[in-house]
Amino acid sequence: MIKVGDAVPAVTLFEYMDEPTGGCSIGPNPVDLKQAAAGKTIALFAVPGAFTPTCSAQHLPGFIAEAAAFRAAGVDEIWCVSVNDAFVMGAWGREAGAKGVVRMLADGSADFAKALGLELDLTAKGLGLRSQRYSALIVDGVFKQLNLEGGGGYTVSDAQTLLKQVQAG
Repeated sequence: MIKVGDAVPAVTLFEYMDEPTGGCSIGPNPVDLKQAAAGKTIALFAVPGAFTPTCSAQHLPGFIAEAAAFRAAGVDEIWCVSVNDAFVMGAWGREAGAKGVVRMLADGSADFAKALGLELDLTAKGLGLRSQRYSALIVDGVFKQLNLEGGGGYTVSDAQTLLKQVQAG
């Protein structure tokens, strides 16, 4: 399992773009995580699924609401990762108002979750393989903070907890 001090794994996620910008075409575009994290400070949070109750009502909205505070504290980007396809992540981001605030990254085959050792088998609930819920601070491609939820809770991976950790330095 990933731990503080480990590097971001060499995994490609996908991001849906509504309009062409900076060399990215409309539709799903690959995001090489090592390259995307290099030289940046990233507030990352992972959720079990887009459009699910806790993820949609609390987790994503919390990071959207605190985006300016994260930036003021030195965070370059906020990433939301879920085991969904890029089309679903794009739609969820549009509905939530995340455009330009939170990057909605799709881990469609759970490659990132598996590489971190944070996959969650929810097959019995009809959801298949997913990611555990957590938040993390990544600085220049290295995990500096990891807030992993236990047992499906939502107590340590929220935006306010990670923001306080970032502000404490």
